[in-house]
Amino acid sequence: MAEKQLDMEIFESAIALAVRAPSVHNTQPWRWRLAGGGIDLHADRTRQLNVSDPTQRELLLSCGAALHHLRVALAVHGMAADVTHLPDPADPDHLAHIAVTPQGPTGADIDLAAAVLHRQSDRRRYGSRPVHSRHLRQVAVGAAGFGAVAREVPPTLRATLARTTRVAADRHAADLDYLGELSAWSGRTGANDGVPARNSAYIPPSGEIRQRKFVQPMLTDPAPAPDASEWLVLCTPADDRRAQLRAGEAASALLLTATELGLSTCLQTEPIEMPDLRAAIRAEVLFDCAYPQSLVRLGWPSPTAAPLPLAPRREPADVIDGYTAAY
Repeated sequence: MAEKQLDMEIFESAIALAVRAPSVHNTQPWRWRLAGGGIDLHADRTRQLNVSDPTQRELLLSCGAALHHLRVALAVHGMAADVTHLPDPADPDHLAHIAVTPQGPTGADIDLAAAVLHRQSDRRRYGSRPVHSRHLRQVAVGAAGFGAVAREVPPTLRATLARTTRVAADRHAADLDYLGELSAWSGRTGANDGVPARNSAYIPPSGEIRQRKFVQPMLTDPAPAPDASEWLVLCTPADDRRAQLRAGEAASALLLTATELGLSTCLQTEPIEMPDLRAAIRAEVLFDCAYPQSLVRLGWPSPTAAPLPLAPRREPADVIDGYTAAY
């Protein structure tokens, strides 16, 4: 089937959904442009977290999530995305070229696009209702379509994973460079990026598995109660840039599937930012069979939890190169 030419109005509409993707510290490290009848995705290194992400692994995960969100947005506009990952060996920041062909949207495409608008990173406690194994299988299927595995962390390995999160949190609490970077990207008010104070909850450190502590959390956490969260390790058989980019696509597919089911979710990468702790998770949780790319917490929202404030995003004009308003 012949490639379809994108007009600026559809392009801008698709990017408006793509930028709803999750990214580490909500840095939104991506640039988009129309090119050759399709779309190019480029990394924005000015938004790289140089302290916690010196290798750009999390930047690639973030851009991969945006790439999958773009696939979803194009599908609901009646276009199938043909993605070439890392198309230019001479330009490592050129992460993907997306060609499009006509393809009518399905009901599943429409549902997934709706999930883009509803998905939020929920850092609060979840409810006491257990997550059924069939739901874990459903979200894992979404990730598998992009070459990743969502490995459930069974109760017997929770203590092992918890140890890595505690060590990571303690190290970061004593790392002034990390704390400076975290302060630059969290606790904000009125910004269109970063983790706002209104979207971050204070979680006491007594939890089994620690979560990242952001600056000036203002979000009210539900009353203390049993939390039946499940933890997954999103992992890949390889660990090169392409695998990390596709892991971001897998993370997006997993999160949107969970949102469709009504589950709350949050990515957690803090222990994976430290090479020795990442190696420990690979060895002791994954038994050296895959490379951990992100942790995922998911569960049913607490019945006492208030609706989450909408997390900020940059406008399409801020992330499109050579932007010209379509209307």
